[in-house]
Amino acid sequence: MNPLHEHMPALVRHAGVWEGTYRTVTTDGVEVDRHASRIEVSFPDDGPYAYVQKNRFTWPDGRVMEAEHPGVYRDGRLWWDTGLIQGSAWQGDDRTCTLTWQRADAPGVHLYELIVIAADGLTRARTWHWFRDGVCWQRTLIDERRI
Repeated sequence: MNPLHEHMPALVRHAGVWEGTYRTVTTDGVEVDRHASRIEVSFPDDGPYAYVQKNRFTWPDGRVMEAEHPGVYRDGRLWWDTGLIQGSAWQGDDRTCTLTWQRADAPGVHLYELIVIAADGLTRARTWHWFRDGVCWQRTLIDERRI
């Protein structure tokens, strides 16, 4: 059995397909990016990964980006090291998960994410706080619904 079912049940509630919108704003509230998302989350019982996330982002100008982020469970956390992202997640309470991570395409930048799933499990809200040299300069606001 996947260890996340026992050790991170709040995260396991995110299994399935989510669609939504990512909006990135400066700390002054100026929107600098907006795109649609489709996120597939699974928790395999077999194989090397306890978690697999597949992302598909689509911009209004037609650009598309796809990525897969498998993760392993150890030391009470979910860990990623995919070449694009490196970091970990842990459970807060029965509706929240917190992540810290870095992106290979943004050297020196650290991201801090909070995910809150609605009590009914049908929607979730996520925020990314982007820090460089200890200063937050933008946030990504993500609103998603379960498909």
